[in-house]
Amino acid sequence: MTAKEALKFAHEKGAKMVDLKFCDLVGTWQHLTIPLHQLTEESFEEGFGFDGSSIRGWRGIEESDMIIKPDPATVMMDPFMQMPTLSVICDVCLPETLQAYNRDPRQIVKKAIAYMQSTGIADTAYFGPEAEFFIFDDVRYEQNSNSAFYAIDSEESSWNSGRDEGGSNLGYKIRPKEGYFPALPTDTQQDIRSEICMELERIGIQVERHHHEVASAQGEINFRFDTALNMGDKMMWFKYITKNVARRHGKTATFMPKPVFGDNGSGMHIHMSLWKDGKNLFAGNKYAGLSEMALYYIGGVLKHAPALCGIINPTTNSYKRLVPGFEAPTKLAYSFKNRSAAMRIPNVGPNPKAKRIEFRTPDPSANIYLAEAAVLMAGLDGIINKISPGDPLDKDIYGLPPEEAAKIPSVPGTLEESLNNLLANCSFLKKGDVFSQDLLETWVQFKIDKEVRPVQQRPVPYEFHLYYDC
Repeated sequence: MTAKEALKFAHEKGAKMVDLKFCDLVGTWQHLTIPLHQLTEESFEEGFGFDGSSIRGWRGIEESDMIIKPDPATVMMDPFMQMPTLSVICDVCLPETLQAYNRDPRQIVKKAIAYMQSTGIADTAYFGPEAEFFIFDDVRYEQNSNSAFYAIDSEESSWNSGRDEGGSNLGYKIRPKEGYFPALPTDTQQDIRSEICMELERIGIQVERHHHEVASAQGEINFRFDTALNMGDKMMWFKYITKNVARRHGKTATFMPKPVFGDNGSGMHIHMSLWKDGKNLFAGNKYAGLSEMALYYIGGVLKHAPALCGIINPTTNSYKRLVPGFEAPTKLAYSFKNRSAAMRIPNVGPNPKAKRIEFRTPDPSANIYLAEAAVLMAGLDGIINKISPGDPLDKDIYGLPPEEAAKIPSVPGTLEESLNNLLANCSFLKKGDVFSQDLLETWVQFKIDKEVRPVQQRPVPYEFHLYYDC
């Protein structure tokens, strides 16, 4: 839509308010709301001022004024606000020039696409992330200087098989790692997932399917692939809708990678392909029907994966998922159909338009815009420098003998290790000024100061089990 069309849409839908949404550095939507009469055609060019110093990882208080510019192509009605409200996704700009702010994640994915197009390699990058999630009935947590605990609950989890439920415990509980595709009544979240799908479709996101995932209380919803920027926006809507539909039912949804011990965590497998002049550049006659370009792209992603993990697996909790034994793609190998490899080539049949690759290491705690941009830059580096991915590994990596498994490179074991890799190997991200040095240093320092060190400094309950009597 143009600005004029966006305003016409708002009046036709009876909007009274306008919600201006933008993504912070970590990957969470922030928003402010104005009456509809405050939104004019000029607003889409001039934007609205706000205090950038109050947003995580952004400007200091001495230079706090910033601008958000609404993108008219993103307008739709918010499905959850009682007052009819137009929702608009915004870009963040500097007030002096209205130039893109170099720490605005949405602007970074735009720059990554512009860089790709400037190389002449491709004109379009398609992404299809699959973000798994949990829906719990209850979550409680607390951290003090002398105590700490967390407790989550779900009616369908096996830990409740012996619970007194007022004489009505029916016993349909999901055993650990047995939650993939159970039918009703064991799958208690069918209707909630369907409702999430209907809300997604209502705002124009085409859903392909939904299902229960491996862990109890875990689900997955897949929607149709799209261009990088559009998919980033859609993933933000997906998280927003999932959380708000769960809340509508008195439940709570989380995209935390590993909230449950002893069961599978949540990944965000990212499907990708590059196109030019309407042709899929990843289809060819090499391994698994891929092109040579696709193999070089895989080579770039696998080579830079230790650095990428600082962005695509950006929480200390991410590395509770990235351990062997729970279908976690910790080994940096590629393979056809093989879900144990970090990079998988799905079996999509003979249609060249469907040919793609699937990067299985990322998780949904990632900032989707930064994740897409970073993985794309790694793949482009592989193409430009003809980085070979080596031989494919068509074996169950989880079942390899230890001496053979040790020869395969692995992802880092901690967030701090990943962040160190990111700083040491970030030149591929800075090509075309896509990721600035300022952004990368700010990101790493924020993660170290606000997440890595605080977690390191606090004892956890299991340490009392292990060491109290030492």
